[in-house]
Amino acid sequence: MLNVNNIETESQETGRWRNFNSWIKRNFNYECYLNFLTGCYSCKLEAEQRKSRRPLCCCSLLEILFYPWLLTALCLSVLLVFVWVESSNEYNGFDWVVFLGTGVWFFWSLVLLSLFGILAAYTSLLLVLGFLLCWEGKELYLHWYHKILILIVISMCLFFFWLLCTYWKDRWLTIGLSLQVYAPYLHLSSISVMVLLSWPVAFYLIHLEGEALQVAVGLPFFLILLCLYVMPFGNYSPCIQEKDKLGPKPSFFGHRGAPMLGPENTMMSFEKAVEHGAFGLESDVHISYDHVPFLMHDLSLRRTTNIKEVLPNASLRHPSLFDWDFLATLNAGKWFSHSQIKPFYHMKPLSEADKEKAGNQKIPKLTDLLELAQKEKKLVIFDLNSPVPKHPARKEFVRLVVNVILASGIEQHLIVWLPGFDRKYVRSTAPGFQHVGRLFTIERLTKENISRINVDYKRLFYNGLREYKAANININIYIVNEPWLFSLAWCSRIQSVTTDNIQVLNQINHPYFFMTPSFYMFMWILMDVVSAIFIFAVFYFHWWRESQSEKILKGISSYTETPSVSLQKENTENEAALNVMESPETLTKSVGELPGSQSINPEPVQETTQPLMP
Repeated sequence: MLNVNNIETESQETGRWRNFNSWIKRNFNYECYLNFLTGCYSCKLEAEQRKSRRPLCCCSLLEILFYPWLLTALCLSVLLVFVWVESSNEYNGFDWVVFLGTGVWFFWSLVLLSLFGILAAYTSLLLVLGFLLCWEGKELYLHWYHKILILIVISMCLFFFWLLCTYWKDRWLTIGLSLQVYAPYLHLSSISVMVLLSWPVAFYLIHLEGEALQVAVGLPFFLILLCLYVMPFGNYSPCIQEKDKLGPKPSFFGHRGAPMLGPENTMMSFEKAVEHGAFGLESDVHISYDHVPFLMHDLSLRRTTNIKEVLPNASLRHPSLFDWDFLATLNAGKWFSHSQIKPFYHMKPLSEADKEKAGNQKIPKLTDLLELAQKEKKLVIFDLNSPVPKHPARKEFVRLVVNVILASGIEQHLIVWLPGFDRKYVRSTAPGFQHVGRLFTIERLTKENISRINVDYKRLFYNGLREYKAANININIYIVNEPWLFSLAWCSRIQSVTTDNIQVLNQINHPYFFMTPSFYMFMWILMDVVSAIFIFAVFYFHWWRESQSEKILKGISSYTETPSVSLQKENTENEAALNVMESPETLTKSVGELPGSQSINPEPVQETTQPLMP
């Protein structure tokens, strides 16, 4: 007798849950594959975990309760990676801040990026392993080691988000600006991802039992898809505009010269900036103890000079407390040319000639920069650092610098005066200076007759500084190093940018991520229509395949039932026939009925003892 129930169960399993891992079984050791999955996820060998699960029932109640923590860790770590990647424009500034606290220059920004990437990769790996185990029909059991690590990942992510929200709030403005640039492409990419996800979602949705589970899985998927379809109605990107409305390419102010090509605030750096098309030169000015303005950014000499070798005990002293005769003896280039760790992680190697030239750089005076600017007809803009208390020039450093500028013979219109100290004296003494303001109100700028402002690029997030553009105020933003940010400034009709990366940005002849509204609308409608058709086809295919499987199961069930009944009837008939054939009367009757046969009377057979003849 056939076991009908076993046949039906096996048929249902093979019909509904086909083996999608034939490729793995053909090419790899399947047991090793399962051992690898369970060993990584549960820290147990597959042989120790023979317990299987029901289809679509992935784990116990305890595992289900912990699963949201895994998803939370994944979301937080991925978001942290995204935030830090989009903050790449600020990596040098972050490394500088860490240097001020530790005294060690290193690519701390890349260390954090690697850490965040490891956290995201770890949580993603656990999620993938869990999915593969579910696919293989194994019950999930996440080892408590992993559970502790997941809680640590969540704690670390929350800690770093707290740091960002507390000490670096404007970092979120950078994320907002990046979304303005990448939003159209993220929109189209997200639709593509939803198309890829439609296959597993449709598979599980079709096989789920119960309308409640189907709604719980399918409704979020289609709601997200619907939001993506209508997302362009709420998108705003300055890079989506007509070609005739695109403004001219912004000009460049070399931030401390070209600090990726030469030591910052040295004559080599400024010369490199001029070679790569700088419109103006930006620097930082300190006043020495004997009243000589010189170029230096930091509040100490330890990062950009060899002060530790010459005078170690004075490495943290303020630069304005040294005489110029001593400052002129310091080397301001070996930290750049001979150090294994460069100031920028994506710097190109220096040629031998540039390396030798950089290694011989000295701290320049302000007059050296003015001489170069006059020769090349470049604008000069600088931050003026006030001397420390009890400095001889503490009360008159502004007038001292103005007199040095006038004495250099540079044309006054080449000076872009940024300091806000004693502006009335500057206007009366040097009426030809171009005065630059900060993010003041338009009324104040108009009152002080200021037609140019110098602001942080993050302020573009607030309406793109439209009110200042409407008032015909020229805008310079700082510090712009990434091509996507420069493209955003270009599309926002910004007149100039201050940059460390002039050698790269100057080669951009058209803004990145630029597209016309008509082209974006075409891509939007095309992606929506194609994705909707494809997703419908995927769901229909899974529904059709499931209906075909059910028909096959019904056929198998009817096939296993019919032979069993006919077999019982056949066995009964065969037994009855055998009983009849065993009687002699029946045998004689049967023989007599043969055609051409005569009636035969059965006679007893007598035994004979005669020998057989040869």
